[in-house]
Amino acid sequence: MRTKPTGDLRRGWTTGACATAATKAALEKLWGPAFPASVTITLPKGETPCFPLAHQDAANGWAEVGITKDAGDDPDVTHGALIVVRVSPSSGGVQFQAGEGVGTVTKPGLPIAVGEAAINPVPRQMMQDVVVQMAAEYGQAPDICITISVPGGVALAQKTWNPRLGIVGGISILGTTGVVRPFSCAAWIASIHRGIDVARADGLTHVAGCTGATSERIVQELYELPDHAMLDMGDFAGGMLKYLAKNPIERVTIGGGIGKITKLAQGAMDLHSSRSQVDFAGLAKMMGNPALAQANTALEAYNIAGAPLADMVAGQALARLQAAYDGIVFDIVVIDRAGVILARAGA
Repeated sequence: MRTKPTGDLRRGWTTGACATAATKAALEKLWGPAFPASVTITLPKGETPCFPLAHQDAANGWAEVGITKDAGDDPDVTHGALIVVRVSPSSGGVQFQAGEGVGTVTKPGLPIAVGEAAINPVPRQMMQDVVVQMAAEYGQAPDICITISVPGGVALAQKTWNPRLGIVGGISILGTTGVVRPFSCAAWIASIHRGIDVARADGLTHVAGCTGATSERIVQELYELPDHAMLDMGDFAGGMLKYLAKNPIERVTIGGGIGKITKLAQGAMDLHSSRSQVDFAGLAKMMGNPALAQANTALEAYNIAGAPLADMVAGQALARLQAAYDGIVFDIVVIDRAGVILARAGA
């Protein structure tokens, strides 16, 4: 895993931006005299990044370019992946196909229809715009088949939410701005939203958001939930709950360790250690136990107060959620690092 560097963070480019650049460079060869040494594109917000070509090939009727994805200082699993685009003539406008390592949508609820290549709407539009622009420049009809491949994409996809979202066979070609902003929460929260969309489209009435792998495993086993009912909440309780408020599902389970559920009970919606802290004085007051005010961690507080603390935390978290999000039935599961359930509250 790439660790967060110190100092100013370098931004990078999305897979969609790389695919757009590769499309433009490949069309230069298909319709023009030769491959360019590098290619510049214009992103939705006006940025004009320049990409060197990492791969090029052509034969009669097609041209192919690969761009190496540079995610900047973001710990993106696709950093360093080769995004390969092959362009060839088609009929009826611009068509998209999933090549090796690019996924196909198999579940409804995503912005791309079932059966289509997992190339999101903004990258599609960016590539269509490039085709129209280049066709006008070279006096060609804008009828092109764009096939995108990512060598190693099948393995990379296992490190993403794609299998859970019903995207099979590889990664997605993503991006709304073309820019990867280092250590941004936006991509994670967007994946939570897509998980909710897929669950709703499939008619699920019970989903779960958990803070980590252990709590997710225990909650999934506890309720025998399918994979696409698990929302990969992580630290982003607020990002999940705000979207559920507008796109409700009948029942929501939240599972996590004593520390993160304590922060949720105390009103935090971002549960990351750098952005919220347990109020130990508040715990001491609520439990009537002054010793808790001197605890360093929620686990230490639990070791002092025992099961009543876990029960109180679960109950308080449940009460906050029920008060704030009308129309959804919540329950809380507090789990320790070994996977033992310490407390439950609600349904």
